Amino acid sequence: RRHCRTRGGVTRRPLEKFFARSRVVARRSSFASPHRAPTSLPNVPAGSHRRSEQKSVRVPPGSAVAMSSAALSLKCNVCGVQLRSVAEAQSHGEATGHADFAESTEAVLNLSCVTCGKPCRSETERELHSKRTGHSEFVDKTSETSQAVDTEREMKQLEAETREELGLPAKKQKEDGDGADAATESAMDVDENENENEEERVEPEVDAALVAEIEAMGFTRNKAVRAIHTTGTTSVEQAVNWIVEHAEDVELIEDRPLVVAKSKSKPKPKLSKEEAKAKAEELRKTMAAKKEKEEKELERLREQERIRSGKELLAAKRKEEELQTKRNLEARRIEKQEVARAKAKILEKLEEDKRERRRKLGLPEELTEEEKARERQRAEEKAAAAKEEQRKKAEAGLVVKPVTAVDDLRKILVEIKKTHKDTNDEGVTTCFKTLLVYLGNVMKDPEDAKFRTIKLANGAFQKRVQSVGGDAFLRRVGFEDDGETLAMPREKVDRVLINLAGAEINSALSNPFFGVL
Repeated sequence: RRHCRTRGGVTRRPLEKFFARSRVVARRSSFASPHRAPTSLPNVPAGSHRRSEQKSVRVPPGSAVAMSSAALSLKCNVCGVQLRSVAEAQSHGEATGHADFAESTEAVLNLSCVTCGKPCRSETERELHSKRTGHSEFVDKTSETSQAVDTEREMKQLEAETREELGLPAKKQKEDGDGADAATESAMDVDENENENEEERVEPEVDAALVAEIEAMGFTRNKAVRAIHTTGTTSVEQAVNWIVEHAEDVELIEDRPLVVAKSKSKPKPKLSKEEAKAKAEELRKTMAAKKEKEEKELERLREQERIRSGKELLAAKRKEEELQTKRNLEARRIEKQEVARAKAKILEKLEEDKRERRRKLGLPEELTEEEKARERQRAEEKAAAAKEEQRKKAEAGLVVKPVTAVDDLRKILVEIKKTHKDTNDEGVTTCFKTLLVYLGNVMKDPEDAKFRTIKLANGAFQKRVQSVGGDAFLRRVGFEDDGETLAMPREKVDRVLINLAGAEINSALSNPFFGVL
């Protein structure tokens, strides 16, 4: 208990006291320190060396060796997660139940996203972030943010905080001329009487007759007192066996007198069978209650971790949806600009062709006022004739289906479904259902302007319709964009077209092969 344990030639420090509050340690766990190696013992016969002669090599903190091999992280040997400090290791252990950690010279990754600045601590986290957000550029800032982990200092600090919370006095540091060895011995000493330094220390009271019998066998009084007090026995045989088994202990070799706190100097009274049974039952209940409390606390911490992870996932999903909406709006804006430029280019070409024909005929390039008036008159007469023809057909019960408009509406629905089927199929369904609601309201009361007006800044409209391009469908039905709203003038309410548009939407919702065949 007083010295370091080793595994594979690497010094390992016990952390039972550090993790005492959290049951993270299901077995004796430790941090492996790659820059501390045990000193080789001199060539002496087996069993002849003393425990006090075993010392760990300490590298001076400022030396080149210490800087080159300093631990930059703590690694969980169960799941392989890299952690930056002892506090993170303790939180990880409380959340997962892992208890095997080791110091590592490999720094914790810090891959910073160029687009949003989110730091990723592993390649897996980077790939997950890229998949969620579409961001692909990352900057490696590991060398800028990596810091050496002083495990011993952090453990001492947390131990001091634990003692303060439990109301225990601070552990006194031993003052010795041998600075490094004294600090190591102080850090690793697990003396049970360390909290009783201020209490008077005396030799424990033991059975004098038993001591005399052991002394008669050739052992010193100090060894006899230590054996009887440590074992609590009344048997000479058991005391002698203890002395033989611990013959190599420093205290026995140097024949040190045993001193304990005055409150513990008197031997404990023997319990009857009934009292021992009652005390054992009481201890069992206390341990069971303590275990239950710790399990509840651990479960609470795991639930907190689960809730935190869930909130982070929801926030990431919400942010991804917002980014996708912005990308769709930007794509629609660019598409509108391209269409407007294409139309302007076509009109310019038509005007140029018209001027070229007039030049060939010997006429001025621009129309005269008289020609412009005739053109306007012909356009008005043509519109009036079309309106009159439509009125006559309606009176005669002859309704001509707007085949071209229906085909355009169907193409828009097919394009929406193909574009977002794999990435946002649920959003497509929501868009189609919302379009049905809009058209149904217009058909129910075409005289009410509120049913024929949609605000472009409306959050529900942007998320459900505009994000997947459903606003193009409304424009083709008859809604007009004035920059702030989509409004359908009363004279453009075409019941036939609206009914056919609703039929197309219903087909898109119910027919799994819509747009495929």
